[in-house]
Amino acid sequence: MVRAKKTEIKQDLIDQLERQGAYGAQYLDLINDYMKLYDIKNKLLTDAKKNPYTEWRNSETSYGRKKNDSIDQAVKVNQQMLKILQFLNLKPPASDIDFDDNDEM
Repeated sequence: MVRAKKTEIKQDLIDQLERQGAYGAQYLDLINDYMKLYDIKNKLLTDAKKNPYTEWRNSETSYGRKKNDSIDQAVKVNQQMLKILQFLNLKPPASDIDFDDNDEM
């Protein structure tokens, strides 16, 4: 299911480039970068969902919890993905916009 969605997204981006008349290895390379970031984002979100907090301990009396860094990292990765789309003058496919809590990551 996840692989099919990823393949669909990649093909949609390639199709959009072709409709714009943009051909070349440099464009496909950027789409491949986008798809690698897509995988990273999903792994970060999965980690954040499983472990919303990270516990730390320095000593017997120094311990606590903090927000999982995966949350902030996922936001940064998503911003980079959007920059790639903007550079290529592409719109995210509809399947990438609709987030559903029941979807697998």
